[in-house]
Amino acid sequence: MTEKSTSHPEKPQGPAHKRDLTRRKVVFAAGAAVAAVGVGGAVAASASAEGTDTADATSAPSSDASSSSSETCYRLTGETTEGPYYIDADKIRKDITEDREGIPFTLRLKVIDADTCKPLKRAAVDIWHCDALGIYSGYESMSGGGPGGGTPPTGTPTGTPTGTPPSGDPGGPGGGGGHQEPTDDERYLRGTQLTDKHGYVEFKTVFPGWYQGRAVHIHTKVHVGGKMTDAGYEGGHACHTGQFFFAETAVLASAEVAPYSTSTTQRTTLDEDTIYGGGGTQDGLLKLTYRKGRIAKGVVGSIMMGVDPDETHDGTQ
Repeated sequence: MTEKSTSHPEKPQGPAHKRDLTRRKVVFAAGAAVAAVGVGGAVAASASAEGTDTADATSAPSSDASSSSSETCYRLTGETTEGPYYIDADKIRKDITEDREGIPFTLRLKVIDADTCKPLKRAAVDIWHCDALGIYSGYESMSGGGPGGGTPPTGTPTGTPTGTPPSGDPGGPGGGGGHQEPTDDERYLRGTQLTDKHGYVEFKTVFPGWYQGRAVHIHTKVHVGGKMTDAGYEGGHACHTGQFFFAETAVLASAEVAPYSTSTTQRTTLDEDTIYGGGGTQDGLLKLTYRKGRIAKGVVGSIMMGVDPDETHDGTQ
């Protein structure tokens, strides 16, 4: 993509800004394909199936008189800054795993125009995130995380780590929240896809790990107005920059599985995170489905994204 970034540190948006961002409603079709289905046979097709854990995104539905009985309305998805590790890599692909080890993770997204409630087709959706040990491709020498040596302290990670997490998206000790230039040529756990005519896109990756100062998360951008070329998606603008978040129960379950269990990096909980706004689905909290006691077999995450294609939210302000 031709759009380049000059990011500033990640920081929570103020209450007035959030009210402005969430004034419109989007429609979520309850029977849509974002419902969790099997990953390698390990994830149950129904959230209510026996032996299945479901970490639901929590968001109170609005009372929109125009909605049908099969629809629930949610507000416009909140914006965040893009963080220091965005790369305009133009890797158009579904499977972004490459050689990274970790719990198989399928991310299913649906993108909707927040004004019309219609699917946004042929929008370019970027995602990028760290690996199981907190390392970002392109920034391996700068990323926080890694095994750290030795044996993980007893009870780590816990649901209530001590200390105050630093603000922004530090990416390791001494790091800053502003955009950083890549330090290597690796591009694992990064990719872009175009939404189909129903607004859907799906990625295959691994469950992200954690690093100093941030809860487990995945970054995303939605681009519109551009076109596909031999060099990738070019032109247009980013109408949404955000992050997806993970329920604590699922993160704690993942921490029992190698290689996540080898990390000695202190974990920041969802409640302590300086970016997550606490608004459930509206602020990017994923619905996660996996088989109880067997999270290592795979997880499905899904969410509806309500965006305004006429706005520009490139995450640099």
